Amino acid sequence: MNDRYGELTIDGDRATMTFRRHLPHPIEAVWAALTDPLERKGWFGETVIDGRPGGSIEMMPDEPPAAPDAKRLTGRILVWDPPHVLEHEWRQRIVEDSIVRYELSRDGEGTLLTFTHTGLSATNARGFMPGTHAFFDRLDAHLTGSSLPNWSDRYAEIAPSYPAWD
Repeated sequence: MNDRYGELTIDGDRATMTFRRHLPHPIEAVWAALTDPLERKGWFGETVIDGRPGGSIEMMPDEPPAAPDAKRLTGRILVWDPPHVLEHEWRQRIVEDSIVRYELSRDGEGTLLTFTHTGLSATNARGFMPGTHAFFDRLDAHLTGSSLPNWSDRYAEIAPSYPAWD
């Protein structure tokens, strides 16, 4: 697998998803795409963010095609260190409460994005892996100014590439 694919680590009944993406864009541009509501709308969906430790984040992803109350995400911001770290709670009706962390570091002329999602059950994390991958493909396209891949099509295309992690 190449670096576009995520890794899954299972510890007991919980899992951690990790994605590392090398993005050929300045760290400030990647930070803005993750934290500016107008930028995030371009590749993820509606986002309201109070950018500070203890602030709140609320997201309504455009995809997958599901009921709004199943897609809606909320949480408290745990770490806000522009333009390097955003960590927040992930509260969503369809899964366990968990935590996501975006870490950005300079990587030559571009940026290394390290994303971790911890606290999901192994079953839910397995299901989230291709969807997270598809969202990061959309982020990459957004940053390059390319047309965004359709999330559902991309999910269907890459899901078979992820192992079952039995």
